[in-house]
Amino acid sequence: MPHYIFESRALRVRPGPICGVDEAGRGPLAGPVVAAAVILERKRIPKGLNDSKQLTPEDREALFPRILEMAIAVGVGEASVDEIDLINIRQATHLAMARAVRALSVAAMFALVDGNDAPALPCPCDTIVDGDARSVSIAAASIVAKVTRDRMMAALHEQHPGYGWLNNKGYSTEEHIAALNRLGPCVHHRRSFAPVHRLLYPNTPPEVCAAMMQQTIPEAEAA
Repeated sequence: MPHYIFESRALRVRPGPICGVDEAGRGPLAGPVVAAAVILERKRIPKGLNDSKQLTPEDREALFPRILEMAIAVGVGEASVDEIDLINIRQATHLAMARAVRALSVAAMFALVDGNDAPALPCPCDTIVDGDARSVSIAAASIVAKVTRDRMMAALHEQHPGYGWLNNKGYSTEEHIAALNRLGPCVHHRRSFAPVHRLLYPNTPPEVCAAMMQQTIPEAEAA
């Protein structure tokens, strides 16, 4: 179960608000990548907090409003499909994380980020492998990011019901791949991801498509 040890260590060195940062939607074929930043204090940690992947959808939905209520601050950021295709999923994930930290109503002095890939944030940061299972702030951020993105994909499902996004959330399931082959990609699919790229540009190498995207998609903004 996650705990407050990493936050306590950081506070000894850097007094001031410490936020946890995590993302949801790095791997899907469709939809944005979403990140969240959450600042918690030791005495106000929602009961049952855990890595979002270890929780049921019902548990995540139940914890979501409790996190919003009990946290000092919560920020959410996203990077669009166009931005993912323009700057790649790694850089788009970092962009979403930076936007989430900027969206905090209370400025964070330091960030704990899930994983081992440190993004450029408005404040210094440290990475924690499996941080969503070890740090309460990162666990809270993982839940906020996951619930927020799942709700986005449910809304997109209403617009494009044929892809099964209500269930697969845009991930590369058999249902989704079959729908892609049957219906073709829509505007919410990531053209730079191989299964979508092969359908749209069967005779064009990915690097050529990337150069074309640089000319047709506006430059991603950091704000």
